[in-house]
Amino acid sequence: MSGSRGRDLDTQLSVLDLIPVRSGQTTGEALRASTALAQVADQLDYRRYWVAEHHNTVSVASTNPPVLIAMLASATEQISVGSGGVMLPNHSPLVVAEQFALLEAAFPGRIDLGIGRAPGTDALTRFVLRGQEMESPDEAVNRFPEYVSDIAMLLRPEGVEMAYGSRRQSLRATPLAASVPRMWLLGSSDYSARLAAQQGLPYVFAHHFFGQGTAQALELYRANYQPSEAYPEPRTFLTLNASVAETEDEAFELATPHMQSMIALRTGGPFNAQRTVEEAVEIGFPMEQLDMVHAMRRSWIIDEPTSARERIAEFAYLHQVDEVMVQPIGGARAGDPIDRTPSRETTLRLLAG
Repeated sequence: MSGSRGRDLDTQLSVLDLIPVRSGQTTGEALRASTALAQVADQLDYRRYWVAEHHNTVSVASTNPPVLIAMLASATEQISVGSGGVMLPNHSPLVVAEQFALLEAAFPGRIDLGIGRAPGTDALTRFVLRGQEMESPDEAVNRFPEYVSDIAMLLRPEGVEMAYGSRRQSLRATPLAASVPRMWLLGSSDYSARLAAQQGLPYVFAHHFFGQGTAQALELYRANYQPSEAYPEPRTFLTLNASVAETEDEAFELATPHMQSMIALRTGGPFNAQRTVEEAVEIGFPMEQLDMVHAMRRSWIIDEPTSARERIAEFAYLHQVDEVMVQPIGGARAGDPIDRTPSRETTLRLLAG
């Protein structure tokens, strides 16, 4: 394999969606926009479509991955649909296993269960999600490896046998499983890379969010990988933010609302519904934020189509992965349909070539 064009043709693309909510848009309209985006990805032969888990956030509608996965899988034909990811400290392992066992039964071979360690929300929301009588957040995080193993065992067709009082009882996520969803461990640190290697699970590095330490985490994962029955070889891919348009200047303009949202998140500013492109461009970026803007432009794909495809191919080649998951981050213009995001759909079409 030589030359960027060869690498371009060998790079399989997938999609990550936070289901952004823009100003003047209802939750239902945001969901319809994401459904349309998933259908575009399906028609263009993207490999998988994942939704994230975020809570109590005005600008993000992806609060409940299993519900969203059922909705999106029903609206598509062949693309794999999954979570990027379920934040396990917020949930009982059995509940997660049951949800994804049912999804796999309904859409066999098309369900991915991506699991993350971070709560992904504020302390109050996490308290309400798990309930006052549940363990502390620190305990849930400390028991994360145990919970991941529990889910894997519960998803098996034979389930797992457990001691309960003076007797043993079998427990399974669904009565007659014919197949199991693919499990992935998500993360942006050495911890998640080591755990995925130890448990013989595929690993996804959240480059779209963290942007640093990618090569080190993947090297650590591959060097320490312990083969499992389901995954005899290490398997990994990466996530990237992407805004692609006919020109680089237009791509940057379309990315401006999301960049402003990320800067607000990292600096403790207000995290409101996403601005339209016109609103965001008019506000712009103050001088003290320009270093962050430049850093995002370096690590994100904000470009015209040919260069964007070449950069993704080079990124995949550099990190030795055959798949890249892009989060299309282009914002909506004032005149766009309220239940579509044409710029995000365009990004997928232009990247597909």
